[in-house]
Order: sequence, then structure tokens, then C-alpha cells
Amino acid sequence: VQLVDSGGGLVQAGGSLRLSCAASGSIFNGNIMGWYRQAPGKQRELVATITSGGRTNYAESVKGRFTISRDNAKNTLYLQMNSLKPEDTGVYYCNYQRELQSVWGQGTQVTVSS
Repeated sequence: VQLVDSGGGLVQAGGSLRLSCAASGSIFNGNIMGWYRQAPGKQRELVATITSGGRTNYAESVKGRFTISRDNAKNTLYLQMNSLKPEDTGVYYCNYQRELQSVWGQGTQVTVSS
């Protein structure tokens, strides 16, 4: 499996961005895909995950502002980010997990100015 993240950029506080993650290769049912982020000097943290069946999970800090979704026919994962805050700044990484396999995208930078 290979993942390519895109959609990051610079946005003012209160603005919106939509991230995409295009997956290719051998993608099987029963996987979990998600978005993680890493701010400068901090550890990588969970943002949101979604199962192949559509069940979602969000970090408390993004609930009500971010929406994760996936198009299984297109093998694409999305993250709609609204009401962005400066503390949302970081590199956002797409992740694919199934059984013992875990694959990361290259990351896309999101910068939110105050």
C-alpha cells in the first residue's frame, strides 16, 4: 500500500481546509485509515480514524470541527477541517492499518495563522 497526502496550506484562524489521501496498492476490507498530526517539538497524535465500514473516532480537540470520510471506490481518505485554530498547526499524516501492516503518507503541512 502507498499513500499520498495532499491539501495542506496556510489559512487564517477560523478558516477551512480539506486534506486528501490517495491510496494505491493492495487495499483490503477490514482496514482502519486515519489522520495524525505532529506539531513542532511534540509527538505525533491521533486526529481521527475511520474503519472500512465507516465507523469514526475523533480526538476531543477536533470534535465538532473536523470530519473524516472515505470513498472506498476511489481509495481516497478525506479530512474536512473547519473553524481552524492556531493550535491545529502541524504536519498531517495519513495512515493505513490492517492486521500487522501500518503505512504512512509523506505528510502535508497545515499552518493556521492567528
